[in-house]
Amino acid sequence: MLYESVVRQAVRNPSAPAVTFDGETLTYDQLVRRADRLSDALTTAGVRRGDVVGVLMRRSTELVPALLAILRAGAAYVGIDPDDPPQRRSDLLANAGVEFVVADDRLRECVPGGFTTLSPSAAGPSSGAPASTTADDLAYVGYTSGSTGQPKGVMVPHRAVLRLVTDMNWMTVRRDDVFLQAAPLAFDAATFEIWAPLTHGCHLVVAPAGRMTPDVVAQTLREHGVTVLWLTAGLFHEVAAHDIGAFAGVRHLVAGGDVIQPGPVARLLAAHPGITFTNGYGPTENTTFTTTWTTDAGAGDGLDTVPIGTPVNGTRIAVLDAGLRPVEAGACGELYASGAGLALGYLGRPGATADRFVPDPFAPEPGARMYRTGDLVRLRPDGACEFVGRVDDQVKILGHRVEPGAVEAALHRLPGVSRTAVVVRTAADGTKRLVAHVVPEDDPAPHWGEWLREQLRAVLPAPMVPWTVLVQETLPLTGNGKIDRGALPEADLTARNVPNEFVAPRTDVEHRLAELWTRVLGVEPIGADDDFFDLGGHSLNASDLLGSVRAEFGVAFPARVLYLQPTLRELGEELESAIRSGAQR
Repeated sequence: MLYESVVRQAVRNPSAPAVTFDGETLTYDQLVRRADRLSDALTTAGVRRGDVVGVLMRRSTELVPALLAILRAGAAYVGIDPDDPPQRRSDLLANAGVEFVVADDRLRECVPGGFTTLSPSAAGPSSGAPASTTADDLAYVGYTSGSTGQPKGVMVPHRAVLRLVTDMNWMTVRRDDVFLQAAPLAFDAATFEIWAPLTHGCHLVVAPAGRMTPDVVAQTLREHGVTVLWLTAGLFHEVAAHDIGAFAGVRHLVAGGDVIQPGPVARLLAAHPGITFTNGYGPTENTTFTTTWTTDAGAGDGLDTVPIGTPVNGTRIAVLDAGLRPVEAGACGELYASGAGLALGYLGRPGATADRFVPDPFAPEPGARMYRTGDLVRLRPDGACEFVGRVDDQVKILGHRVEPGAVEAALHRLPGVSRTAVVVRTAADGTKRLVAHVVPEDDPAPHWGEWLREQLRAVLPAPMVPWTVLVQETLPLTGNGKIDRGALPEADLTARNVPNEFVAPRTDVEHRLAELWTRVLGVEPIGADDDFFDLGGHSLNASDLLGSVRAEFGVAFPARVLYLQPTLRELGEELESAIRSGAQR
């Protein structure tokens, strides 16, 4: 299994560099010997096959030997993020049924009470051969946030990791490759970063401790001659904007974890014709990568979207409608994944497992399962998939179901857009509104956000056009490098969001009418040339407005009057005319 795969590389080339961190390098022989000593200490302490061992460590030379030691003992590891709040650390360890925790000296005090702590440098008496493990034995537990706020422990077996890093149909690994390891162990991208190089006899460079900023990434790539790396979409976009030259020595760049924008990919391929770029997509439940889309020089011209691609070896996918029927090319559906990469389920949560890991009616073998990703994708005629959004992110805007991801995709296709995030905000009256946060490639022209909104009007139905477009210098990222949507600034949902200059109401009727608009729309100030529907009006609150007009002025208008004369000035003039004539329309 994984331990044996690394040992085979150590036997073939024991003096080859295996792991480097902060000026210290372990050869493959040293790596395995250090792992064996710690494994003996774990076994002596009472760790047995099938146990789950906690790992509370920051990036270091000792991290990889600790993982190998746990696997050699026949156990599985669960990465605990040192930056997590103490209560979450305690909850995850308890949920995983952990008794033993490997923690470096600086973090030993962060291990909650009730757990046995071992140092990664511990050594025990030789216990002989490693524990016998099978492909279906647990390799690690990775925790996801969970839509309910309760983390779910995903049980990943050895076969799923080996399917990820061996016999890859989307990239070629060379023995002289230098990989970068930068993702936190609690993030499943680390699975690819660590085990792909070590099972192929490559050199793994562990990134410096601390936050991975664009400067740190660029310096690390240049200093160590990194040839293969994985970056989150957010960090890739940042580095591409900050220092595209940092990728000069890279031959294969993989990015993922969020929507990849075509502009940075096109700039990367133009700047470095020898590089290969891969968009790697996949949930933790299918072990890091489910599909990939790979391209190289020349393919960036005219690129308007970056697909998530086609299945990796050992994985099958299906794009299905709500009735679990395959959709036709060009249609959207939910993505389902099956095959060797599938996790065993959620630790201690049989109900959640049964809900997400469902019977696979398309599998050739009986009893097979497939995982409901919850991701909406569009199936292209060439068989590749394009990410559209999340099923659970769908929101009703004016009675229409809208996926914020589809709005982001439309924004990405507009010139000058570097990065974007579309979120749903709720106004004081309970109305849900889309707010787009956009980072420009260069200094934008005045009123650029309003211009973007007007461009969207030409290609999207009205419910999908954001209430406002906020131009940002950057987008906040989580510790895993994804866009931190919860940290995006709030938008003023009471402000006018129309490009025309404000012209104050002129007459008493217009002033009184503007007060009614503010009461119905929750927006102020209202100008004479403002359009009711540009300010967020729709059929439902149009009825409310006309009811208020009747109560205030004693004039009844049919709805068509507002649709034909939607500005405050036009409706005011019609109202004044009706008042003068005394007509009841």
